[in-house]
Amino acid sequence: MQQVTGRTDPAPSRLTYRMQRLMLTPLFRGLLRVGVPFCLAFLIGAAYLSDEKRQQAIFQTVANLRQQIETRPEFMVQLLDVEGASRTVEEDIREIFPFDLPASSFDIDLDHVRELIVGLPAVADAHVRIRRGGVLVAEVQERIPVAVWRSWDGLGLVDRQGYVVADLGHRGERADLPVIAGAGADQDVPGALAILQAAAPLGFRVKGLVRMGERRWDVILDRGQRILLPEESPVRALERVIVLDEVQDMLERDVVAVDMRLSERPTVRMQPHAVEEWWRVTEMMAGAN
Repeated sequence: MQQVTGRTDPAPSRLTYRMQRLMLTPLFRGLLRVGVPFCLAFLIGAAYLSDEKRQQAIFQTVANLRQQIETRPEFMVQLLDVEGASRTVEEDIREIFPFDLPASSFDIDLDHVRELIVGLPAVADAHVRIRRGGVLVAEVQERIPVAVWRSWDGLGLVDRQGYVVADLGHRGERADLPVIAGAGADQDVPGALAILQAAAPLGFRVKGLVRMGERRWDVILDRGQRILLPEESPVRALERVIVLDEVQDMLERDVVAVDMRLSERPTVRMQPHAVEEWWRVTEMMAGAN
């Protein structure tokens, strides 16, 4: 009989087969191509950076590089330019400016600078930007005072919205502005201006307005006269008084006050001597009859 020669089985082993199938998996190939090098690099880097001296050296190098970039001439702010502000407001802005110039533009917080400027009583709005040439520009919109407010704290300038723009030493500093007084007068500045505009026919006899009970106005005239206006429609009530004065010269008489708080029943208060004289004439006329 002829002996059969044995042959090697060409089929891979079970382990080899599984490894070949695993290598055909995209996720596994990506893990070998990216994950393994990343882990090795991470371990080497972690081992290198575990030394404290190396960490400090790296931090110092980064800090020096950042400082070199931030302090380059093209990034430095050299000047502060204030536009649209009066001399006093400009001085206040320069006084509260929180940075010493020259300074790097990376260190200057423009929003913080704007908040500081807008926080000034005399400033309504502001826009802050850095212009080419290393100039920080603050464009300021000031509040415009429209009246002098006399309160317990003294004299102050107020704008149309009732904001106190600045303190005032004495009345003569702003003789061109009308005077309002009383608690809560700053809460109705537009109403006060409307009344003063309606009182224009009275000319220089108008000395100012006083807020009464934080709800209505009194017009103060010279010679100690006063017009008591109602809470509702004060301008219309004042116009009625002006018409009566033009027709009958009412305010040229010995009148202390004209009370218009009750529109259906206006009241005129006379001087004491005028009242006595009126009673005297009345009694004389009654006796003659």
